[in-house]
Amino acid sequence: MCSIAMDAGGHVIRVLAHSGIPGAAPFVATALFLVAMGAGVGAYWFFSRERDPRHRAAAIGLIVLTAACLVVAMAIPFIVHATPELGRPSTDARLRFLSPRPGELIRGNPAIVPVTLHLYGGKIVPFSSLHLVPNEGHIHLYLDGSLVTMTGLDARVTADPGEHSLRAEFVAVDHGPFQPRVLASVTFRVRA
Repeated sequence: MCSIAMDAGGHVIRVLAHSGIPGAAPFVATALFLVAMGAGVGAYWFFSRERDPRHRAAAIGLIVLTAACLVVAMAIPFIVHATPELGRPSTDARLRFLSPRPGELIRGNPAIVPVTLHLYGGKIVPFSSLHLVPNEGHIHLYLDGSLVTMTGLDARVTADPGEHSLRAEFVAVDHGPFQPRVLASVTFRVRA
């Protein structure tokens, strides 16, 4: 996922992030694929030998093992994503907007809106990882429902004239939500 943001000098920067499946699921799926490959090679080896009934039975058993490993390995991502609370860390952190203030009028066409957040009980870290720690993560900032930046507690967003909503979420180091989610929102207006 790539997001565009602005630095303090008003220069456009790109922020690159990733998302993944939490916990051991990717490693289990990879191990199952490797077992399936080995079983498939073994089945081929047994089938290529003499037509001994024991070799044929072993080959069929390995084919069944191959199919079962492949089905389970392909199902793991769907199972994990179908139950988002599975493997998600919890946190006591709370998030709130310091600026803009609710209902604040900001002038500009477009306006550069300074965003300042306060995070209680959590820590912003500069790295991404699949090792999830309950109170460490990043901030995702949404303007009118669209992700505009993945940042720390200070940012600048550009907004056209009109009424806007900002939503911030403190997410885990894998960019997935905590369970329960840590959200803050504010509405403001921009006038030329």
